[in-house]
Amino acid sequence: MIILLTIISGIAAVGLLGVIAYYAWQVSGHLDRIGGNPTSYLAKIRMGVRAIERETALIGPEVSRLNDTLRQLGADLEANRGLIVQALTGKRSE
Repeated sequence: MIILLTIISGIAAVGLLGVIAYYAWQVSGHLDRIGGNPTSYLAKIRMGVRAIERETALIGPEVSRLNDTLRQLGADLEANRGLIVQALTGKRSE
């Protein structure tokens, strides 16, 4: 009886491995169609993302310069707040 159960367990294990191998092969085929060649959807997306990256590469340094300029402008406005309020309202600010 033990030998029969061992044989059945072995057949079941081989069957399970066979099913796993079959579905892994099926998934591999689908993945190849999605991204396995230069005309695949994945390749087109990668090319589009790369184009966006190249076109927006200059934004980072310019934003840093803009932030520095705005920080300096804020400091200048704060330093001259009284004069600005007086010029706009005709009243003296405290």
